[in-house]
Amino acid sequence: MARPILYDYFRSSAAYRARIALNLKGVEYESRPVSLASGEQKKAGYRMKNPQGLIPMLEIDGHRIGQSLAICDYLDANYPDPPFVPKDAADRAHVLGLALTVACDIHPLNNLRVLKYLTGELGQPEAAKDEWYRHWIAEGLAALELLARPRAGAFLFGDAVSLADICLVPQLYNARRFSISIDPYPTLRRADETASAHPAFAAAHPERQDVPA
Repeated sequence: MARPILYDYFRSSAAYRARIALNLKGVEYESRPVSLASGEQKKAGYRMKNPQGLIPMLEIDGHRIGQSLAICDYLDANYPDPPFVPKDAADRAHVLGLALTVACDIHPLNNLRVLKYLTGELGQPEAAKDEWYRHWIAEGLAALELLARPRAGAFLFGDAVSLADICLVPQLYNARRFSISIDPYPTLRRADETASAHPAFAAAHPERQDVPA
């Protein structure tokens, strides 16, 4: 069976999620860096494989899977340990809600292509772009803190790693990159510290990846 291939970019938070998920499931894979900085993801060769022109994409078991949460779902269905979501329906919905708060509400508004569009086609100055980033991060993390707090433990949900942590850690990494304080979010900070100490998360950290030329 062919080794899975992850089309990757070291600082992409969505790719960061996929790396964490693969590591947690113990799936060995080949990382193929695609430079978002130089626009490699927009080239015809990559778009033939992934029409969205986005990172990550996972080639596995004869399939091409885009979207980080779809990758996580596929891995969870085929590699059951450790589970990414609880079996109980209400608990599962809670964890998915936390994960989607990051993946659907916070991250897309601050994605590189959105920020480039603000300063490029829309002609917004860097200061306006930075304010946009800070606003949506602060609003999203404040909500996530309140959503997670009642049922958090060492991790974002209880004392076991879940899909919520897979989404949280890359998002807080990005917040720190842009000098956004996470001091107001003690629940998120605790979960981030616990998860980041896990070998699967540590190995997925951007500073431990190959940087494309």
